Amino acid sequence: MEVALGYPTALFSFALLVVIGYWVLVLLGGPGVDALDGGEGVDTRGGVLAALGPGGVPVTVTGSMLVAIAWFVSLSGSALTAGVPARSVVLVVALAAGWVGTRAVLRPIADRLPRERALRRHDFVGRLCVVRTGRVTDDFGQAEVVAEDGSSAVVQVRSLTGEPGLTVGRTALIFDYDPAGECFLVTAFDSGPFGG
Repeated sequence: MEVALGYPTALFSFALLVVIGYWVLVLLGGPGVDALDGGEGVDTRGGVLAALGPGGVPVTVTGSMLVAIAWFVSLSGSALTAGVPARSVVLVVALAAGWVGTRAVLRPIADRLPRERALRRHDFVGRLCVVRTGRVTDDFGQAEVVAEDGSSAVVQVRSLTGEPGLTVGRTALIFDYDPAGECFLVTAFDSGPFGG
C-alpha cells in the first residue's frame, strides 16, 4: 500500500481511481464509451489522447489503457527502487511503457473497428429533400435533406428550370451538385399514384 501511495505511483493511482469510477458509471448506464470524443461527427483526431493511441479507438479506452499500464509499471518499478532520482526514472519509464503498451494492445482492435466516414456533399445526390423556403429559383432556395445515418441538414438548392411547383413543404429530388455555386440542383418530385 505504501508503494501505491508513494512517488511516482500515487500520480497514476489517482488517475486509476478516476478511470475505475468512469467505467463503473458506464456499466451502470451513465456516459457512453465515447463520451469524451465530443459526440457524433466531431473529429477528435488532433487531441492528445487520440494521438497517443491508434486512430478509431475511443479516447476513453485509450486513456484508460494508458493509465492502467503506466500505473502497473510505476508500481512495479517503485517496489524495486528507492530514492527520488531512481523513482523519477521510473516515472519516465512508466509513461513511455504506457504509451508503447497502449499502442501495442489497441492497434489490433483499431484495425477491426469500422471507420466512420464523414458525409460528403455528393452523398446527398439522388436523395429526396423538402423545400424550406417560399420558393426555389435558379439563384435562391433551401431544403432539408436526411442523410443515410438519419441526420438532417438544411442545404442550399437551386432549380435550373424555374419550376413553379417548388414551394415550401414540397418534395424535390436532388439530382446534382454545383461546386461553383456550392449548391444542389433539384427538380420537383412526384411520387405518383402509388407513392405515399
